[in-house]
Amino acid sequence: MRSQLERCLGEINRVLLGKERQVRLALACLLARGHLLLEDLPGMGKTTLSHALARVLGLSYQRIQFTSDLLPGDILGTSVFDRDSGQFSFHPGPIFAELVLADEINRATPKSQSALLEAMEERQVTIEGATRPLPEPFFVIATQNPSCQGGTFALPESQLDRFLMRIALGYPARAAERALLLGASRRELLPQLEPVLDPRALAALQAQAGAVHVSEAVVDYILRLAETTRSQPSFALGLSPRGSLGLLAAARAWALLAGRDYVIPEDVQAVLPAVAGHRLRDAADPAGHGGGALVQGLLRDVAPL
Repeated sequence: MRSQLERCLGEINRVLLGKERQVRLALACLLARGHLLLEDLPGMGKTTLSHALARVLGLSYQRIQFTSDLLPGDILGTSVFDRDSGQFSFHPGPIFAELVLADEINRATPKSQSALLEAMEERQVTIEGATRPLPEPFFVIATQNPSCQGGTFALPESQLDRFLMRIALGYPARAAERALLLGASRRELLPQLEPVLDPRALAALQAQAGAVHVSEAVVDYILRLAETTRSQPSFALGLSPRGSLGLLAAARAWALLAGRDYVIPEDVQAVLPAVAGHRLRDAADPAGHGGGALVQGLLRDVAPL
C-alpha cells in the first residue's frame, strides 16, 4: 500500500509543482477522514489540487461555486412536484458526491455556509424532515480567499472546527514557476491523471491509518499541547476535543505516509500547524489570524518528553 501512496503523491506533484509538503498534508487529511480548507490568494492552484486529489483517489467530484446569492437548497437539493405521478420527488444537490469542492466558501452568506455543518460532521443531510446519508467516503475541500478581500464573510468557529486542516499553498519557488511557465497547461494535465486508488482501496488505507500505534508518551504530548492552549492567557480560544482527536488522527496518517506503523513526536509537530492554526485565537486580537504564531510558540515551549 505504501507504493500506492507514493504513486498518489507523485501523480499530484506532476500537476502541482513545488508543493510537495502541502500535497502530503492534503493527502494525510483525507487519510485521516478529515475535511480540508485551502486558504490563499486566487490563482495559487487550490482548485487544481482538489481536482487532482479526486482523480488520483478515484472519487466522484462536484464543484459548488459559493456566491452571495447561493441558497442551502442549491447545495443540498430540493423536492420537485412531478405532474405525472402527482408526487414530489427529491432531486439531490451537488453535496451528494464523494469529494465536494466548496469553492470560495467565504463568499457565501452564513446561512448557506451552515448547510455544510451537518454534512461535514455526521456525513448526512436532513432535508424537509428526511435524513439522507451521503456517499462513503465523503470529503469537503473548501477554498477561501483572504478575509481582507472584499465580498467575504468570515467563517464562524463552529464551521472552522469541522475542517481537520487548513493549509496555504503560497507562491511557487522560481524553479517551479519556470517549469510551470514552460510546461503544459495544468488544465490539460488534469485529464491525464490516472486513478491510483478507488473508494474501497482508500477505505482500506484509512483503516490502516487509524490502526497506526500511538504510545502513551505521544498521547501525553498531545494532551499537554491542548492543555497549554486552554490555560495560557495568550490564547483567546483553546484547542477543542475535536481538535485533539483530529491532531492524533492526522499524526497517524502522516506516520503512514512516512512508511511507519507507529507515531513519533515529529509526526505531531509536522501536522500541528495545519490542524491547530485555524482553531486558535490570540487573546490580544481574537478577531484576527494569530493562530500561526501561537502554534510556533507551542512547538517551542511544549517539549515532547
